[in-house]
Amino acid sequence: MPKATARHILVETEAFANQLKQEIENGADFAQLAAEHSQCPSGASGGDLGEFDQGRMVPEFDQVVFSASIGEVHGPVATQFGYHLIEITSRS
Repeated sequence: MPKATARHILVETEAFANQLKQEIENGADFAQLAAEHSQCPSGASGGDLGEFDQGRMVPEFDQVVFSASIGEVHGPVATQFGYHLIEITSRS
């Protein structure tokens, strides 16, 4: 079964997710922004979700993690929890 590691930032609005994505593209540190703004408990560890199997996350999140390019920030991705910025760090 495919596995991946990823980190994310979860926020309430698409506009705020886009603002954070722009800050990252302008050189801001992903982990620092996750610690400051993410509504997910993983924010305390820079948004790191560790390794997980395909199918473990909600479908919208899973689709990005297992199909998009590694090492880039993707999103905002809307799920039932809010809007995610996702960085895939590895996939096997």
